[in-house]
Amino acid sequence: MAESLLEASWRRRAKAMTAAAGSAGRAAVPLLLCALLAPGGTYVLDDLDGLGREFDGIGAVSGGGATSRLLVNYREPYRSQILDYLFKPNFGASLHILKVEIGGDGQTTDGTEPSHMHYALDENYFRGYEWWLMKEARKRNPNITLVGLPWSFPGWLGKGFNWPYVNIQLTAYYVVAWIVGAKHYHNLDIDYIGIWNERTFDISYIKMLRKMLNHQGLEQVKIIASDNLWEPISASMLLDSQLLKVIDVIGAHYPGTYSVRDAKLTEKKLWSSEDFSTLNNDVGAGCWGRILNQNYINGHMTATIAWNLVASYYEQLPYGGCGLMTAQEPWSGHYEVEPPIWISAHTTQFTQPGWYYLKTVGHLEKGGSYVALTDGLGNLTIIIETMSHKYSMCIRPFLPYFNVSRQVATFTLKGSFSQIPELQVWYTKLGKPSKKFLFKQLDPIWILDLNGHFTLELEEDELFTLTTLTTGQKGSYPLPPESQPFPPVYKDDFNIYDPPFSEAPNFADQTGVFEYFVNRDDPGEHHFTLRQVLNQRPITWAADASNTISIIGDYEWSNLTITCDVYIETPDRGGVFIAGRVNKGGILIRSARGVFFWIFANGTYRVTGDIAGWFIYHLGHVDVTAKKWYTLSLTIKG
Repeated sequence: MAESLLEASWRRRAKAMTAAAGSAGRAAVPLLLCALLAPGGTYVLDDLDGLGREFDGIGAVSGGGATSRLLVNYREPYRSQILDYLFKPNFGASLHILKVEIGGDGQTTDGTEPSHMHYALDENYFRGYEWWLMKEARKRNPNITLVGLPWSFPGWLGKGFNWPYVNIQLTAYYVVAWIVGAKHYHNLDIDYIGIWNERTFDISYIKMLRKMLNHQGLEQVKIIASDNLWEPISASMLLDSQLLKVIDVIGAHYPGTYSVRDAKLTEKKLWSSEDFSTLNNDVGAGCWGRILNQNYINGHMTATIAWNLVASYYEQLPYGGCGLMTAQEPWSGHYEVEPPIWISAHTTQFTQPGWYYLKTVGHLEKGGSYVALTDGLGNLTIIIETMSHKYSMCIRPFLPYFNVSRQVATFTLKGSFSQIPELQVWYTKLGKPSKKFLFKQLDPIWILDLNGHFTLELEEDELFTLTTLTTGQKGSYPLPPESQPFPPVYKDDFNIYDPPFSEAPNFADQTGVFEYFVNRDDPGEHHFTLRQVLNQRPITWAADASNTISIIGDYEWSNLTITCDVYIETPDRGGVFIAGRVNKGGILIRSARGVFFWIFANGTYRVTGDIAGWFIYHLGHVDVTAKKWYTLSLTIKG
C-alpha cells in the first residue's frame, strides 16, 4: 500500500503544497508547513501500540417524528438531488447509518407516523414513507447501516394501558414483524433494532425480543438499548449476565460527548444514538463538528446519529430547521444544502464502518481536538476541529465554557504511517461570511521528505481533514427553484389510483392517521377520499390531542376560506371539524389555538378557539347525522 501511495503521490507532486507555497497562500487558506512556523503543540499519530475501537459510522434519524414528511412530495429531479446530498458516497453527507422510526400511530415530535399494524389482525408494509426512504438510501449506498426504533405503539398492544410491555411476547412479535416485513416486501435487511425511544426499558422484553429474533432466523439483527441515558441500562447489564449477552450496543441520547464508567465496563459498543437536534446554521454546524470528534475522544462512542436527517416538515412545527439540510417546500422544489452536510463529509467521505480509531487521539493544547482512523491497509484519515464555545453550542446538554485560540500544531506520523508520502487536505471555516469556507479542497501536503512531520496553523472554528484517500468530492447540482410560500389556492380531491404513498401530499398528521381510502359504496364524487383510520388511542410518546387532526398550508394566511366535504362514520358520538390559523403542532398540538368549526352526529355544531374545545365562540343545533356527506365551509377574515 505504501508503494502504491508513493507512486500516486509522485504523479501529483507538481501541485503539492511546498513550504514556500504554504506561506504565500496564507491569506487564502490558513495552512502552513513546519519550516515556516514557530514551535507549538506536538501530536504523534502511531499504531505501534495497536489500535483503538472500531468505527461504526455517522448517521441521522428520519422520524421521531414525521421529520421527512414533505420530502416524498418533491418532484424530480429535486427529490433525487436531496437524497444524493444525504446518502450518495463521496458527494455530500455520504451518511453511513440511517435510523428510522417504526411508526406507531402516535405523535412523536413533529407528527404521527403510521404503524404497519393499526390493529391486531391488520398488516400493511407499504404505509408511510420510511420504507421508501430506506430503499433510496440503500440504492445509493448498498452498505448503509439500517436501524429501526419505536417511539409510539398502536393501542391494541397496551390492552387498555398506555404501556407496551403488558404482553411482552405480543410487542416483540409486532417489532419482529416489522423487520420481517422490511425484508419480505422491500428486500431491506435491518441491522439494529431498538427498544422504546427515551422511555422505560423492560429487561424481560429485551430478552424476549432477542429470543424471538433468533426464532425467526434473525440472529444477525443486533439490539441497541436503551436510546435514553447511559443509566440505568449499563448498571442493569453489569448485574444481569443474560441481559449483557443479548444487548450489542448501548445507545445514549445527547450525552454531551461523555459516557459513564458502567457503560465502559460492559465492554460493549457505545453509541450516541441520537444527538445534534440543533438549528442547521453555522452554530449547528460547529456543534456537529465538535461532537463528531469528541464523542469518541471523551466518551469512546464509535457512532454518532443526528436528529434529524432532513428538516422536511413545516417550519412552524417544533424544532424547525434542525435537520442536516432543509427541504420543506415540495410545492416550489426549493431546498437548502446546509453547513452540517459538509461538516459530515469531513468524516464520512474519508472513513467507513469497519475502520479503527487510533489510540493516539485527543485534545489540542489551546482548544479543539483531533482523531485519526485507519482501514488497516495503509490508509489514514485525520480530522482536526477547533470549534469555539460560541459557534458550537448544541441545543442540549448545557455546554460548560471553554476557550479556543490560535495555535500551531505539529503532527508526526509513526508506525505503519511513517512512509505515507502525502495527504489530501479538505478545509472548512465557519463564522464571518467573508472568511467562510465549506468543505474546500486545498493542495495536498507532501510529507515524505519531512520525516512524517507536518504543521498546521489553526484558528478558531476550523475543520481540517487530512487523508490518504483521493476520492473526496464536493458534489453539486444547479440551484433549485427559488423559495415560494405555500400556494394560496390549493385543492385536492384525492382522486388517484394506486397512490405511491398512503398519505396525501402536504398533509401532516398531528394526531391520528389519515390515509387514502377508496369508498366502494359511493361510485360518485366521494369514491376517492382521505380517511382517518384509527379508532383507538395509541400508546403515546408525547401529548397527543384528544381529537385527530392533520395540518396543511401556511399559518400566516389571512382572509382565507376553507371548504371540505366531510363524512361522520360513528353515530351519536362522532364528529368532524375544519380549522384555520392553527398555531401549534407536533408535541404542542394538544394546546393548539385557532378557529375550529365542528359538526357532530348528535345534531349540534360548535365554533371554538382551540382544539380542546375550551374556548367556545358559538354553538347550536343543525340537521346533521352520521353516514352522510356534508360540505363545511369556514371563512376567516383578517
